[in-house]
Amino acid sequence: MKLLLFDQNLSPRLVDRLADLYPGSIHVSTVGLSTAFDKVVWGYARQHDYIIVTKDADFSELGLLLGFPPQVIWIRRGNCSTQEMETLLRDNCDAINALSASDDSETGILTLY
Repeated sequence: MKLLLFDQNLSPRLVDRLADLYPGSIHVSTVGLSTAFDKVVWGYARQHDYIIVTKDADFSELGLLLGFPPQVIWIRRGNCSTQEMETLLRDNCDAINALSASDDSETGILTLY
C-alpha cells in the first residue's frame, strides 16, 4: 500500500483518523507544502511514492499532462465535514488499495463522489 499525501484542501486531521487503514500517510502541511504550487506537490509525491488525495481538479489534469506516478484520488464532493471525508475514504479502501497496487502507468486517477 502506497502512502497517501493529503492536499491542503483537506483536513490534516484525516492523517490521524485514517492511520489504521493508511499508516504513514501525511498532510502537505507537515512537509512544508501547504502553500506550494500543485506542480511542486506533484513532484514531492512522485519522488516519495505517495498517492495524492485532493479535491482539486488540477492534479487530475497534471496526471494527463505529466503521466503517472503519482496517482491521484480526486474527491468530487462539495463542502463536507471531515467525518464525511473519513467515511468516504474508509468506504473506498478496496478501490484505493487496487489503485495503489496497480503498476499500469495509464491507471492514475480514482474519482470518488
